[in-house]
Amino acid sequence: MNILALEASAKAASCCVCRNEFLLAQSYQHSCLTHSRTLLPMVEDLLKNSEFSLDDIDLIAVANGPGSFTGLRIGVSTAKGLAWARGLPCAGCSTLESMAWSLSHLDSSDVCCAMDARRGQVYAARFVIQDGVPTRLRADEAISATQLADEAETRQKPQILVGDGWELCYNEFIGRGLPCSVAPPHLRYPSAWGVARCALALAARGELTTAAALTPDYHRLSQAERERLEREHNTKTQEN
Repeated sequence: MNILALEASAKAASCCVCRNEFLLAQSYQHSCLTHSRTLLPMVEDLLKNSEFSLDDIDLIAVANGPGSFTGLRIGVSTAKGLAWARGLPCAGCSTLESMAWSLSHLDSSDVCCAMDARRGQVYAARFVIQDGVPTRLRADEAISATQLADEAETRQKPQILVGDGWELCYNEFIGRGLPCSVAPPHLRYPSAWGVARCALALAARGELTTAAALTPDYHRLSQAERERLEREHNTKTQEN
């Protein structure tokens, strides 16, 4: 199975082509340019330089959350557009699970994935690597670093931290005497290869979707929506 995977959930953008679990080509860019300017040209150049076309692709995969609201919309919209014209199946991949796949060679390890969610929270999920596969210990959710440390403490195992929320979690874990380490820089952040590996697992479980049904999974309301609800609440309070 040839997989074209996209990752635009954080500051860096990347795309890759994999044949099953084997990485054939990958492009990565971490710059001040928005993903709306970089992602699609990266895909076009990647396919051209690796002598692939969309006709050679069997599956379009994308990190669909959690992460940057704007980045997720750009990534998912790009995936939908590429898949729709050719009727290709899609895989909406958890950004956090995709990061765990990058550490799937560390058998029996606990992997704690955390992305900065602001407002004193991280988007977090925890996994244990079993026979080269990340097995979930908790669902993706926006929680505090304190709550994440509470959960990790019950495992009584060293935690490997990945994601741009690692520093917040590391300080909390170390402050409480919990053993932890940080993944090396080249494995610490989201990548298209992790998305492709996650997509392959979704395909094996029969959990693919269509371009029409593919949507971002934000895991919490946007700031604009939160402010709207707060205004409505305040207005009702004043009226009462």
